[in-house]
Amino acid sequence: MLQNAADRETFLKDLDPGKLAEIRRRYGLEGKFVASYIGTLGMAHRALKDQVRRAAVSSMSNMAEGFERGSLAEFNRFLLISKGSCAELRTQLYIAYDVGYLEKQSFESLMTQAIEVGNIIGGLRAALEGRK
Repeated sequence: MLQNAADRETFLKDLDPGKLAEIRRRYGLEGKFVASYIGTLGMAHRALKDQVRRAAVSSMSNMAEGFERGSLAEFNRFLLISKGSCAELRTQLYIAYDVGYLEKQSFESLMTQAIEVGNIIGGLRAALEGRK
């Protein structure tokens, strides 16, 4: 089980196309579209770009929705979902970098921003916990 970002990064580095092909054969997934973590089994550049956009929009949308629900408990719950979308975005950035869709400088800049947003959401959640 992947426990944290470091585990995911190790997983991404270790998962090569040969291993993916073996997994597909073992579980009868040959000939079916399977979105792999490193983009080698049919994940197109456009599809990954769309996932990145959805994760970023989802993060902002969940914050707004939670706030509008009118209770601290609901806002906190939706902030947790928003933070999860930030984690999804960071994972997608790793994927985009690993498959060569992002240059190192762009990756580092975007990752720094994604981490910062996640930290801000985490700080807001901590502040809300203090108000309970």
